[in-house]
Amino acid sequence: MNDLKIGSVLLYEDEPYTVLSTQHVQMGRGSAILRTKMKNLITGNVLERTFKHGDKFGDAELLHVKATYLYSDDSNAYFMDSETFDQFPIGIDVIGDRTNFLKEGQEVDSLQFNGKAVNIELAAKVELIVTETVDAVRGDSAQGKVTKDATLENGHTIRVPLFIKQGDKIRINTDTGEYVERVTE
Repeated sequence: MNDLKIGSVLLYEDEPYTVLSTQHVQMGRGSAILRTKMKNLITGNVLERTFKHGDKFGDAELLHVKATYLYSDDSNAYFMDSETFDQFPIGIDVIGDRTNFLKEGQEVDSLQFNGKAVNIELAAKVELIVTETVDAVRGDSAQGKVTKDATLENGHTIRVPLFIKQGDKIRINTDTGEYVERVTE
């Protein structure tokens, strides 16, 4: 129980899970328990489980393999193993919101469990080019409008500061999905 921390990967009911949150609770006269939220790396389902002192679970042995993002369709994102050049799909529902930060040719870490790709890990920040945004109008900031919509090269739209223009390369936090900074070359 003491080994469970946010980001830990464990084998629970023969499937790999990552720990999203933990809460240590001391029961009146009884022993302490640990409430956890865990995400299944294969299906993307989130479970809430409570563990007592002495509960045991195995380590999920995940292999990190470099892969290149190729394209997506309605249900899958397709990647190519950077060493073997084998192509493999991962379900869009498993990847979740991280598909908003993928672009063709981008390097990612593919997580493999029992020889099968089950998920991906992105870098903490990615750089994308703004393909469409409206120009800032003088006086916009006076009414509290300090951000505007911008469409990125992969089609995703995020909020950016007023000074960002079409063609600018920006850095985005992949955990929050928010603008971080403009990239100057």
